[in-house]
Amino acid sequence: MMDNKKQVLFIQGGGDDGYTADAKMVSAFEEALGNDYEVYYPCLESDDTAPDFGWPSQIGRKIDELKEFAILIAHSLGASLLLKYLSENTISKKISGIFLIATPFWSGSEEWKQGLKLSEDFSQHLPEDIPIFFYHCQDDEEVPFIHLAAYQEKLPAAAYRRIPKGGHQLGNNLDSIIRDIKER
Repeated sequence: MMDNKKQVLFIQGGGDDGYTADAKMVSAFEEALGNDYEVYYPCLESDDTAPDFGWPSQIGRKIDELKEFAILIAHSLGASLLLKYLSENTISKKISGIFLIATPFWSGSEEWKQGLKLSEDFSQHLPEDIPIFFYHCQDDEEVPFIHLAAYQEKLPAAAYRRIPKGGHQLGNNLDSIIRDIKER
């Protein structure tokens, strides 16, 4: 790793093949960002006995391994659990930006959702002065587009990018995300 490269941590989405499915998106990020960036893509292991699958603690360890001013990108379940980690823990690293793709907003009383849900006041506990960007396709077949409105209500200062088509994986069209990252 060269010290002058900007670090990018990509947190995968969930599901049995979440890591493999998101690998295509990670490759597209690596290609689009070019040699000035180093994309770090760890495989998170799911602990099915933990209400949050054990992901937030793994995410915290990965953030601790980063240099200052890293960029955090997360997809789907990984995006919601990144927000959960950041709103429940203090991080010592300076982060350049948080880029969240197809982020579910967990609600409801089902037992399995309880460990995934954010606290009612989560927005007040996120690190200050880190820009947060949300990206969501209107035709997302996994996470309904309405979830974006729930975040907009809780985090009005974040940037929201509504994408007409691309499904859950944005069709690997990362142009708007790349533009936002390069402006950081």
